[in-house]
Amino acid sequence: MDTKVSQKKKYQSITYKYFMTTLACCIMGIALNTFYVPNKLLSGGIGGVSVLVYYVTQIPMGITSIVCNIPLFVLAYKYMDREYTISALYGMLVFSFSLDFFRFMSAYQPVHDTMLACIAGGVLYGIGSACMYRVGGSSGGTDIIGAIIHKNYSINISTTGFIFNLMLLAASTTLFGLEPVLYTLLTFFVMTKTCNAFTIGFDFKKNIIIISEHSEEIAEAIIKVVGRGVTYLHGEGAYTHCNREVLFVVAKLTQTAKIRSLVKEIDPQAFMILHDVNDVFGRGFTSKPSAPNTPRNIAPADEHNTSKHSF
Repeated sequence: MDTKVSQKKKYQSITYKYFMTTLACCIMGIALNTFYVPNKLLSGGIGGVSVLVYYVTQIPMGITSIVCNIPLFVLAYKYMDREYTISALYGMLVFSFSLDFFRFMSAYQPVHDTMLACIAGGVLYGIGSACMYRVGGSSGGTDIIGAIIHKNYSINISTTGFIFNLMLLAASTTLFGLEPVLYTLLTFFVMTKTCNAFTIGFDFKKNIIIISEHSEEIAEAIIKVVGRGVTYLHGEGAYTHCNREVLFVVAKLTQTAKIRSLVKEIDPQAFMILHDVNDVFGRGFTSKPSAPNTPRNIAPADEHNTSKHSF
């Protein structure tokens, strides 16, 4: 029974991955044909090469994309695992098809201002990229080169892509001049910011570290009033060699101001550090808590919401 359930979940996961990859490739194809091509903007990776070749020779972008990817998939088959190669091959074929399928949208040119086209195209392309990255998909191209180099030399994939795009932009400068390249850099910036935002998500959290002489009182107030869990980290001052309880809290943005107010009320001399947190997993954030999060007596501490660890 467990095996059947596991297989079903695996099948659903694979189906969802390929669905999101298809959706992502379509969005990126629409972005290129609607905003990039009509305004003579460039793109990155093999897609950028396809756009560049199209501007010069009018060869369909999808055909160029497939031709450029052939040697890359030979390398992927040789150096990468089967699952990655199949997934990237599917993404590459769908992306190449989307480049030509949505070619008719270039005739409409909804945005004539190049600056607005950079922003709109970057946002739409970034959303498409995020849809793919969230499920671990790939559209082939420079991702394959980056994955192979990362596997063998531990160089970040984004670094490889950045170097390739720099060379592509340098070649574009000699063909079209500096202005289109500068607009493309703006598009890259918007696309990267959008992709990161949609990949990570907008529900940001705050990681709060509190050092105080009244740590227990502050911890009880946070649990009872705010309803957030607190972890004690046993610390020692390097100068005084005094042992202190360091409070570790992860809270939502809407709860941060209340926690700050409670700490200042209990101990105005408390030392606080607040960090932005993008991904939080576990009970109370990505899974349901085991009990209602309501005010309660603190002694004894609820093991699900307050814990002590020594580090």
